[in-house]
Amino acid sequence: MNKPQITIKDIARALNVSPSTVSRALKDNPDISQETRDLIHAYAREHNYKPNVQAVNLRAGRTNTIGVIVPQMVHHFFSCVLSGIEQAASEAGYNILVAQSNESYEQEVKIVHSFLAARVCGVIASLAKGTSHYEHYQELLDNNIPIVFYDRICTGIKTERVVVDDYAGSFAAVEYMIQTGCKRICFYGSSPHLEITKNRRNGYLDAMKKYHMPVDKGMMLLCDTREQAIALTPDLLESANRPDGFFAINDETAAGILYACKLVGVKVPDEVSICGFTNGVIAQNTDPKLTTVEQHGEEVGKSAFNILCEKLEGEEKSPNKIVRTNLVVRGTTK
Repeated sequence: MNKPQITIKDIARALNVSPSTVSRALKDNPDISQETRDLIHAYAREHNYKPNVQAVNLRAGRTNTIGVIVPQMVHHFFSCVLSGIEQAASEAGYNILVAQSNESYEQEVKIVHSFLAARVCGVIASLAKGTSHYEHYQELLDNNIPIVFYDRICTGIKTERVVVDDYAGSFAAVEYMIQTGCKRICFYGSSPHLEITKNRRNGYLDAMKKYHMPVDKGMMLLCDTREQAIALTPDLLESANRPDGFFAINDETAAGILYACKLVGVKVPDEVSICGFTNGVIAQNTDPKLTTVEQHGEEVGKSAFNILCEKLEGEEKSPNKIVRTNLVVRGTTK
C-alpha cells in the first residue's frame, strides 16, 4: 500500500518549525537561514514531498489556476511583473489566467466576474486608473478567493500587497536633480486617488521642502502619458518662469517631455533635466537616454505570487512586501 504524501505541516511538526518557515525554505527564501533551508530540503527529499496544490483547491471546489489582472500589457513594468508571476507559478505547479483591464474600471469588473466563473483559486491584481470602487474585489473575498495587490493597491479592503518603495524612489530622484543644479522642478503625476501617485508626489514634495525649493500648483500637473506630456510641456517651457527640471510618474511621460523639449529647442540636460520612473525599454532608447527609477518588476511579480501561494497552502501569515528602488542616472540629467 502506498504511503500518504506528506504535507508542509507534517514537515513542520517533524522539524519543530512553523509551516510558513517550511514553505519559505522550500522556495529558498533568503529570510530563512541556509542551515534551516538545507535541513528542510533534505527532509522533503527523504520523504518524497511533492507540492499538492490540486488537493487543496479541489476540496474548495476550484482549479489550481490563479487569475492575474494587468492594467496594460504594453507597459514594461507590468510585463516584467507578469514574467515574475509566470516563472514562480510554473515552478510551484500553478497555472495562470491573465487578463488586461486596459485601465478601465468596467473591464476590471468583468474580468473579476470571469475569474469567479472560472473558479480560480486566487487573484493577483493591479488597479486600473479608473478604479475607485472595490465591491468586485470584495466579492472575491466573500467567495474565499484570496487577493494580492501589486503596484496600484487597494486600501479600501484588507488584503496583502506588494509595492515598490515609491516614496523613497521619488525622493531620491528629486533630491539628485536638486543636487545637480535644478531649482524649479515640475511633477507630472497620475490619478490622484492612486496610492502610487500619493507616495511619489509626497516624495517629490518632501525633497523640495528639504532643500527649500519653491512649489506651486502650476508645477504639479495630472499628466501620465507621452501624448499628454507633448501637449502640456511646450507652454511650460515657453513661460517666463519655466521649470528647469521635470520628474515624471513613468518613463512614457518622461519620454514625452523630452520630445517636447526638442520641439521648442530646449537642450536636455543643459537647460532642463528630466527623470522618469520604471527603467524600461523606453528609458534606454531615447536620445539622450533617460535617467529613471528602477522598479524591479520581476521581483514584484515573484513576491506577489509567493505571498498568494502561502495563503493557498494554509500558512498562518503572509506578510506584505516593499521592493526597494534605485536611481539609474543617464543622459537626461546632469
